[in-house]
Amino acid sequence: MEQRAIFVSGGAGFIGSNFIRYLLKSLLDVHLVIFDKLTYAGNLENLAYICDDPRVRFVHGDICDTEVVSKAMKGCSQVIHFAAETHVNRSIVDPGTFMRTNVEGTFTLLESARRLGIERFIHISTGEVYGNAEAPDGTMRPSVETDPFKPLSPYAVSKAEADKLAFSYWTHFGVPVVITRGSNCYGHYQYPEKQLPLFITHALYGRFLPIYGNGRNVRDWIYIDDYCAALMSILIAPADLVVGEIFNIGTGDERNILQNAHAVLDLLALPSNRITFVGDRPGHVRYRSNDACKLRKRLGWLPRINFHEGLERTVEWYCDHRSWLEHVLAKQDDSVKSYQALVISGVLMLNEQV
Repeated sequence: MEQRAIFVSGGAGFIGSNFIRYLLKSLLDVHLVIFDKLTYAGNLENLAYICDDPRVRFVHGDICDTEVVSKAMKGCSQVIHFAAETHVNRSIVDPGTFMRTNVEGTFTLLESARRLGIERFIHISTGEVYGNAEAPDGTMRPSVETDPFKPLSPYAVSKAEADKLAFSYWTHFGVPVVITRGSNCYGHYQYPEKQLPLFITHALYGRFLPIYGNGRNVRDWIYIDDYCAALMSILIAPADLVVGEIFNIGTGDERNILQNAHAVLDLLALPSNRITFVGDRPGHVRYRSNDACKLRKRLGWLPRINFHEGLERTVEWYCDHRSWLEHVLAKQDDSVKSYQALVISGVLMLNEQV
């Protein structure tokens, strides 16, 4: 049997690296080209357990570099496009970087895929493109794939534009695109700027857990293993079931910021007074949840890990991998440190009193 060759952009990031490990365990007849720029959130330590696997080749490169992308993608039959700037707050501070990476970079990958005759192009997007999850009459309910885009941040705008590009390459050029829009994913190896690893990190290092606004903003949460299983079902599905389609990935496990902060503190046996409230961010989505019925009915995928079990696994992992966390924090460049100080100013002063 001919070996399947897959190009994975952003493979050293949180979801990409987890999916690579999941993929290598699931498929023996596979060769992976892992392509990553290794920006602040890309980390080769995330791939340490598979670095000696002969089925893996790593390429350091920028997805906006046409020549490097085309050379690395040549010989592959499938593309899974994870690479992106993903943090909403950073997009408010530096929107230009998000537009370049998420829009121009996606265009570069699609062009290379078109020229090389790629057989499947899975574009990893986000439910943030929908804005607040709501029905046409304005009532709140989980987003479905046919809902209009109402992005509320530069990050969400950049991903919405990338989605449009990807879909146009299917309709106009026949590139076999599949678009996935995930809810909030969490688990091991997640960079500690996102909500749950930020809470866990602050708790472990004796800091206050910062809560935006009143802490009532709601998200739908999915554990990384369930997310990877959903992507795998799309990767191996017959083309007529998935190509040219958009699939939400979510669990319906809805929780607000305050609930998550208390859950982290409870698991670490810390008092609830370790929470502090900070100003809300501009354009903060109030309610974000994905209806994944289409994926469940079409491919039979179901989430298996509830939030409490997933969070317990996640907290345990960060406790057991302090060296990974310390390496990540130690290599932050000045721009990341300045950004974090800007976002949680007012928290740092409190932290110093602990």
